[in-house]
Amino acid sequence: MIADPRPADADDDAEAVLVVDLDGTLCRTDTLHETLLRLAAADPRAMPGMALGLRGGKVRFKNAIADRMVIDPATLGYDPAVIEALERARAAGRRTALVSASDRRVAEAVAAHLGLFDEVHGTDPDGRGPNLSGHAKADFLVRRFGDRGFDYIGDCRADLPVWQKARTALAVRPDAALIRAGQAGGISLQPVGQADPALRRRAMIRALRPHQWSKNILVFLPMLAAQDFSALPLVLLAFVLFCLIASSVYIINDLLDLPADRIHPRKSRRPFASGAVPAATGMAMAAIMLGISLLPGLIAMPGAFMGVMAGYFLLTLAYSLSLKRKLIVDVVTLAILYTLRIIAGAVAAGISPSPWLLAFSVFLFFGLAAIKRQAELIDQIARDRPDSPGRAYLSGDVTVMQIMAISSGQAAVMVFALYLDSQTATALYARPQILWLICPILLYWLSRIAILTHRGHMEDDPIVFAARDRVSQITGLVVLILLLAAARG
Repeated sequence: MIADPRPADADDDAEAVLVVDLDGTLCRTDTLHETLLRLAAADPRAMPGMALGLRGGKVRFKNAIADRMVIDPATLGYDPAVIEALERARAAGRRTALVSASDRRVAEAVAAHLGLFDEVHGTDPDGRGPNLSGHAKADFLVRRFGDRGFDYIGDCRADLPVWQKARTALAVRPDAALIRAGQAGGISLQPVGQADPALRRRAMIRALRPHQWSKNILVFLPMLAAQDFSALPLVLLAFVLFCLIASSVYIINDLLDLPADRIHPRKSRRPFASGAVPAATGMAMAAIMLGISLLPGLIAMPGAFMGVMAGYFLLTLAYSLSLKRKLIVDVVTLAILYTLRIIAGAVAAGISPSPWLLAFSVFLFFGLAAIKRQAELIDQIARDRPDSPGRAYLSGDVTVMQIMAISSGQAAVMVFALYLDSQTATALYARPQILWLICPILLYWLSRIAILTHRGHMEDDPIVFAARDRVSQITGLVVLILLLAAARG
């Protein structure tokens, strides 16, 4: 529901100005937070120096950030309910104003992009004026338009002093707590759009990417390969800890990828890209997930496991900040990240990882990482884009990527075949010859994945795809049965 900011008895010739806030209102997130994320992605080494700028106060800090970067307004997510309210007001001949505590240059850029405002006001770039928030904004608006001379759309408690001076107090999707705070101050908030706490919670859960947790099943592989289940509780804990820390880095990656995700037809629906979850909430979620993953690990897990998990986190962070934009380096990094899960499982179980298993893992996951990139390039071609934002590949690289994926997958099968003739396999399995049946099954599965990707049917990570795909599930079950048959004889 979108409230009409015009009272029923208002004189059309004496309409109050419709004033709109920027952060959290017109824009579904905070432009300062998003700018900081983009600066972090562009130059992570500059972040400590920028953090020190907070000592000069919030106004100077925001101005210093705007000196470095004025965010591209075309890459921001706007609230459709607020846009609709602005369009309806302008169609009725009303004046509109964007008034924000953000740096004036940011507010002006947004206003120029949308073309929906008659005037724009933001915090003065020279730092001499007040931070246009709370009481300072209320005083400014009263001086500018008069007491009760404007309707105001805001979103949070900081807007309470402004609503008290407005003719009509409008709030974007107010929750029960904000409505009660308004009532305590004698303010009757009219909603612009309806709050849906359940929808926000579901979006936060989606931001954790629980569907990606299936990748962490790899921690069980060393235990299964060695047929040693004595450390099963520790390996189960390792699985949980990897799910938690993986969610932390998924959130960080999504926050750093916001500009590219918002122009992607599928990724634009992700919680942060769509604005369903603010960037600040995402940063808090990432910190919480990281903390929860570390505490039980430090108490219960071997120090070597925590070292591997720390290496996984740091390498993933480096991937999000830089490595994913490096040609081929990104694919190698993804293969290493998969393999680190296997090493972590071996360390948790107190098992020395088999060189055969590690070699198989590197080739297999390099091929699957190449398939992931191939799928992105095929999608890129379908959208008629010559390059991909945030990636080092061109559309014409798709054939090379396909060759890399197929050849690496076949190399993994070759490693597995050589393993079957080794003393290690003979010692572990009563009838290792049964395992030869796995080779054609692997070739079938890898070839099918390659063809589906070529046809444009691979929309996600191939490991996640396999977890959902019925044929892949049956293939995995058959492989498991063959492994059990070979072990028992």
